[in-house]
Amino acid sequence: MLHVVFFEPRIPGNTGNAIRLAAATGATLHLVEPLGFVMDEPRLKRAGLDYHDLANTVVHPDLEHAMAALPGRVFAFTTHTDQGYTGVEYRDGDALLFGPEPTGLPPEVLAHPRVSGQLRIPMQPGRRSLNLTNSASIALYEAWRQLGFPGGV
Repeated sequence: MLHVVFFEPRIPGNTGNAIRLAAATGATLHLVEPLGFVMDEPRLKRAGLDYHDLANTVVHPDLEHAMAALPGRVFAFTTHTDQGYTGVEYRDGDALLFGPEPTGLPPEVLAHPRVSGQLRIPMQPGRRSLNLTNSASIALYEAWRQLGFPGGV
């Protein structure tokens, strides 16, 4: 099982879409407080459609609790590295850590001792970032593909 971690997400629609992503892939979605919304917000529910009950979503009060819950390596996604996300041999239990829009992960999170590496999704020059859930989807599907899509049909 893979894990997706959203550090202090702020946009309910992105998190709703991530809930759908977790349901579709079997990944666990970890949300690190503070959240920029409440979990029963209509925009979150609308974006997640009827997948909320099909997804494994865990809300953590802070980063330390989230890191303690993750069984494997933690890869932090950032635009401040040259290491591409496809250059990793992913393993069962790995976690993909993403920061909030529009700031991304702060330096203290990138430097956390549980972070095994920092990874980047390539983009055209002069672009700041991709949508949060689009980034998580790109990375999660690469990791899941490398593992042979266990549980997928």
